[in-house]
Amino acid sequence: MTQLLAFDPPGPDQRQLPCACGYPAKYLGLRSKPVLTAVGEAQCLRPYYWCEHCHRGQLPVDVDLDIEDTELSPGVRRMMAAVGHEAAFDQGREQLRLLAGLTVTTKAVERTAETIGEDIERGQQQELRRALQLELPIPIGPGIPILYVEMDGTGIPVVRKETEGSAGKQNGQPAHTREAKLGCIFTQTRVDEEGYPLRDVDSTSYVGGIESAEEFGRRLYAEAWRRGWARADRKVVLGDGAEWIWNQADLHFPEATQIVDLYHAREHLWDLAAKLYPNDSPAQSRWVMVRKDKLDEGKIEALVRSLRVVAASHPELAEEIRTEANYSESNQETYALSRVSKTGAIRRFWGDRGGVQDRPG
Repeated sequence: MTQLLAFDPPGPDQRQLPCACGYPAKYLGLRSKPVLTAVGEAQCLRPYYWCEHCHRGQLPVDVDLDIEDTELSPGVRRMMAAVGHEAAFDQGREQLRLLAGLTVTTKAVERTAETIGEDIERGQQQELRRALQLELPIPIGPGIPILYVEMDGTGIPVVRKETEGSAGKQNGQPAHTREAKLGCIFTQTRVDEEGYPLRDVDSTSYVGGIESAEEFGRRLYAEAWRRGWARADRKVVLGDGAEWIWNQADLHFPEATQIVDLYHAREHLWDLAAKLYPNDSPAQSRWVMVRKDKLDEGKIEALVRSLRVVAASHPELAEEIRTEANYSESNQETYALSRVSKTGAIRRFWGDRGGVQDRPG
C-alpha cells in the first residue's frame, strides 16, 4: 500500500498550481505522512505546493484521496462510523482491533462517528430545505397500494449539560433524558390468515432526531415523499395519542387515515392496572382483559364509562383514571379505524421481517 501511495514529482509543466488568492503556488518537493488504511498502516508520499503570496500550502493528492486533514483513509472512517453508532465508542475501538486488526483510540472513534453524522445531517437539512420550497422529486414509478408513516418519541439518557434548564417529569427535579423522535415509512401488500396486515419485508426506512416536533415533522415528510407518498393509493399515519403526532399528521399528511396503534392503547390500560393492583399480576391481567376486549372491539364509549366508574371508587387515583378516560375518548375515531379488518387493522409492529404481532402487556 505504501508503494501505491508513493507519487512521483510533477513534470516541468505541472510545477505550479493556481492558488485561491490569485497567485501561483509552486512545487517545493515531496512530503510524506502516515495513513491508516483498511489493510493497515501505510505512508503517503505526495507533491507539496506553497504560495509565497498568501503563505498557504496545497496537497492535491490529499484532496483526491479524501485524506485532507486526516490520517485515516475513507474506508477506515466508514468502519469507525459503523462501529461508533452501534455501541459505546470504546467497544467500537475494540471491534476494529478484533475484526480488522486496526489500532485506533476511543476518542478517534468518537470524533469520526460524530463528524460523519454531522455530514449526513447537513445533507439531510439540504433535502429538507428543498422539500419546504416544494423542490420535490417527480413521483415516477409504479403505484403503491398502502404506504404507512409511523412516528413516536422516547426519552434517552444524556449527560447533564444536555439537559441544563430543562424540567424533569417530577416537579422540582431536573430532566435526565431528552426526547428522541423516531419515524419510519413502510408498505403493506398482504394480510395474514386473520386479515391483519403484514408489513412488506425490507420495506422500512427510518428517520430520527433530537429536535422539535416541527423540525421532525419536516424530516418525516421529506422521507415519505422520497418513498413515494404521492404514488400511494392509500395513506396511513400510525401513532399513539400524543398531541404533537396528530398535529404533524394534520400539517404534513392531511389526506392520510390516522390510526392509534393498539399497542400504545393497551399500554395505557396496563399502566393503570399496575397502579390499581400493585404487586398483583393476576388481578392486573383480569382487569386489563375485560377492558382490552372493549378496546379491541371498538366499544370506546363503554370503555370510557367503565373507567369513570373505576375513578369514582378509587379517589386516590381519580385524576389519573380520568386522564386515561379522556385519552380514550379523544382518540375514539382512530381506535375505530384500527379495527377495520384487511384494510386498516393495525397492531404494534415489531421487527422488520414482515410479521404483525401483539406485544403482551
